[in-house]
Amino acid sequence: MFYGESVHTLDAKGRLFVPKRFQDELTRTPEGALLAYVTRGQDACLVLFSDTGFAQALAELQTRVFSGAELRAAQRVFFANTARIELDSSARLLIPEKLRAGASMGKEVVLIGVGDRAEIWPKETWQKYEAQHLDKIDHIDRVLAIEDPRKSP
Repeated sequence: MFYGESVHTLDAKGRLFVPKRFQDELTRTPEGALLAYVTRGQDACLVLFSDTGFAQALAELQTRVFSGAELRAAQRVFFANTARIELDSSARLLIPEKLRAGASMGKEVVLIGVGDRAEIWPKETWQKYEAQHLDKIDHIDRVLAIEDPRKSP
């Protein structure tokens, strides 16, 4: 499970150091490198998936293949903006320029764990988002009831 929050500075090449607790959730290639998938997310962030997490997201998207123009467009944009990335020997993740630009990433970013995935946010954007939504934790029981598609409101 991805959890916690950490602040990082992207280096000049756009590399992000991935903390050990996040590294532990990633799988290794046959050659031993840590593997991650990075894609554009919602709310102005990037999403980091493990190999398993990406396979689950892929399965969710494929269960609805060709079910409508809007879904096809979302799938196309999702996959066009996804990168399979092997971390380097210093546990750094090279975030492609296209993804950094699309999420308005500056030098300072925040890496947060969100259970089955991690998210990479521009620092100021995350601080504003967290401040705006921090009170949701006080009402998490109601939020979960509303968001859970298995429960009717």
